[in-house]
Amino acid sequence: MKKKHLFKHLAEDVYCRLGVSPVHGIGVFAIRTIEKGVDPLRSLVSHKELSFTRDELKSLPKGVRQQIDMFCYYDDKEVLVSTMGLNTMDFAIYVNHSKTPNIKMKKDGHFEALTKLKIGEELFMDYDDSFGGEHIF
Repeated sequence: MKKKHLFKHLAEDVYCRLGVSPVHGIGVFAIRTIEKGVDPLRSLVSHKELSFTRDELKSLPKGVRQQIDMFCYYDDKEVLVSTMGLNTMDFAIYVNHSKTPNIKMKKDGHFEALTKLKIGEELFMDYDDSFGGEHIF
């Protein structure tokens, strides 16, 4: 049953790859057409984020804190760290910010394509809309 389940996921749910972004660092790119409304980042691994205060994280090694700042969602009050830890990464952390996004993060943490995306197109989301605040890069 596991092999069938994995094959179905590979056939139906894998839409993206990581690559060098012309906009910023690493980005997420479509490897096949993504229809409007599809979650292009669906994973077989379920995970959640747990909230930490900055004070709770102060005792961690500096390098680990830097990784958290780079790859975890945060605001002035809390940092959300994936229950997968930092040795396993979710493609979602590489989706770059744009004020003209082509995907959005829904309230349940899943994603949705706002338009039909073509092969090779980079995925973008509006961080301000997803996380609140104003993000300037």
